[in-house]
Amino acid sequence: MSTKDLAGSSIEVDGDGYLVDHKVWNREIATAIAKEEGIDPLTDRHLEVIEFMRKEYEEKGTAPSIRRLNKLNVVPTKELYTLFPGGPAKKAAKIAGLGKPHGCI
Repeated sequence: MSTKDLAGSSIEVDGDGYLVDHKVWNREIATAIAKEEGIDPLTDRHLEVIEFMRKEYEEKGTAPSIRRLNKLNVVPTKELYTLFPGGPAKKAAKIAGLGKPHGCI
């Protein structure tokens, strides 16, 4: 574990840069992580996915997969790849302050 300066706060992250404690997350931290991931600006559509993922995490204890996001009609798969290029489930989970989704390499 290490710490990282995000949005003016020193935040503990794991070896892959995911927040250790999802409860320290806020939109300013999300914006900072998104910029690091090459997503700028963070739009309302991004936030819709991120907030859904956080809600699912609170209810189920794990970040939803791409399949689940698509199945629940949150965002079509093609749009997820446009919003979060290069690994939408991992990038969205990271920006949402969650751990790496199960099944992601």
